[in-house]
Amino acid sequence: MQHDSWLLIVLIVSVISIVLMVIRGKIHAFLALIIACFGLGLGSGMSITGVVDAIEMGIGGTLGNLIAIIGLGGILGKILEESGGAERLAKTLLNSFGPRKSHWVMAMVGAIAGIPVFFEVGFVLLIPLVYEIARQTKMNLLYLSIPLALSLMTIHCILPPHPAAMAITTMLNADVGKVIIYGLAVGIPTIIFAGPVWVRITCKKEITPAQIQFLETRTNSKETVRELPGFGITLFAICLPLLLMVVKTLTSGLAEEMLIRRFTLAVGTPLTALMISLVFAFWSLGLRQGRSMMQLLEISQRSFPVLAGIVFVIGAGGAFNSVLLKSGVGEVISGMLLSTHINPVILAWFIAWIMHLAVGSATVAMISAASMISPMLAADHQLTPEILVIAIGAGSIGWAHVTDSAFWIVREYLGISLSEALKKFTGATVLASVIALLATLVLDHFI
Repeated sequence: MQHDSWLLIVLIVSVISIVLMVIRGKIHAFLALIIACFGLGLGSGMSITGVVDAIEMGIGGTLGNLIAIIGLGGILGKILEESGGAERLAKTLLNSFGPRKSHWVMAMVGAIAGIPVFFEVGFVLLIPLVYEIARQTKMNLLYLSIPLALSLMTIHCILPPHPAAMAITTMLNADVGKVIIYGLAVGIPTIIFAGPVWVRITCKKEITPAQIQFLETRTNSKETVRELPGFGITLFAICLPLLLMVVKTLTSGLAEEMLIRRFTLAVGTPLTALMISLVFAFWSLGLRQGRSMMQLLEISQRSFPVLAGIVFVIGAGGAFNSVLLKSGVGEVISGMLLSTHINPVILAWFIAWIMHLAVGSATVAMISAASMISPMLAADHQLTPEILVIAIGAGSIGWAHVTDSAFWIVREYLGISLSEALKKFTGATVLASVIALLATLVLDHFI
């Protein structure tokens, strides 16, 4: 019992050290997690060689399954960005729904375009369109941009094949098709209530004089007209990997000798689904638009630097999870958490929620929460891993504030005060996190 208490103390100190290193010490999350691995391992009685072996095994085991998926997803997102596909989605939807529904349109665009692109990329890519709509309709910038930002953040946290969502899906041995289905079921009401409904309540609809002046400073005199891909083919290119992975899950009840089951098994694994989707995107958003293979090669190369930081953080998170299990701390955690009788969904959500508040990175929050939850999942086989994945993602949506780069990007591109950004954007993420938790609990009740 005394030994178990000591292991818990070591874990708590390790988690606090990660927070302090990232926030106070300005140490990269990858280095902070690796340092914490040594502290956790040595503090729990492991030898230095045992800690190193566990770190190597954790990094290799985690990235071995994910590195190709992350790379393919990154290239797919970059092609969407450079082809003008996101712009085509926005303009077509705006023409269909009209300017009065612009805040709903931006929420939809963020949800769709956010599937293959990261939050920062999607927001910077689409914010010029927000400026244009605001100029033409005289609508408040916040009224348009908060639904966009909230949609991008929600999809980023709960829907594979985003790297962090894919990583915790792998760490918890969840079915990726089910995670996508559950993620959509939770994500849609979250985006609606914390996006368009939230700004309807908290933001003025009319543009302010200060925003008019701000837009004048953001006018792009070098803007050029370019040929955009078609709406249907762009939408299909974005959704194709999700469709293939979901079809694999939906046909899982069929006999394996059936041709359709063998086919969906072949094309529905994440790696194969993304490879097929990327080949289609190369043609539909690349070659079909007049780009050469050399240009597509350059686009592919430009996608990798953006992924580097995320790959290292995910690998370090896998190392932390490995040390957690090898040291015996994981067994102690699972026993303690199960004995508390707290709903595991709420527990998973709360750990990610607190970690994002403290560390300021949704990716670090998700990986850390999955590391702490996975021992409990291994000890209680009645828990549903897919639901826990969504719960962790839901928790990581909350508290995008001053420690989060997403917060500063939103504030900078909207030209708003710190207090206004905290009220409107951070408030939206906290509300979204709570709504996503409630939706996850309802989903868990019926599954």
